[in-house]
Amino acid sequence: MTLAFELSALQELADPGAVFENARRWSEYVGVVSDKPTYVVTNFTRKNRIRQDFFSGPKGKGESLESVRKQFDTDRHVFVATTDEDREVAEENDWEFLDVTEAAEAAEWTLAAETDEQVEEDEDDQRDDWP
Repeated sequence: MTLAFELSALQELADPGAVFENARRWSEYVGVVSDKPTYVVTNFTRKNRIRQDFFSGPKGKGESLESVRKQFDTDRHVFVATTDEDREVAEENDWEFLDVTEAAEAAEWTLAAETDEQVEEDEDDQRDDWP
């Protein structure tokens, strides 16, 4: 399988680097597709220690998905993203679309929002009468 993450989907994950490492166990190729400038994607992947097999570069998402599909011949091509527009782009380029929340649930990845909720719960459990 070739697995592509839209940058916004990666940003919704609590630990994108760990997600990439996990995805490598069951995917042949894993990368990032975005219409953001290359330096934005590069900065994010470096910060999160993500080693990608491909990235979109200065191309749009549709053109990138088409190019990756031609370059990486696998049985499945799955695009993990967040919006209906991303779903349309995936379908137009013969990729399976998977919403990041569904992917996270299936693969047991933690969403950043879930860790934010846990921090708030932990803060609520603390005593207010401490000097």
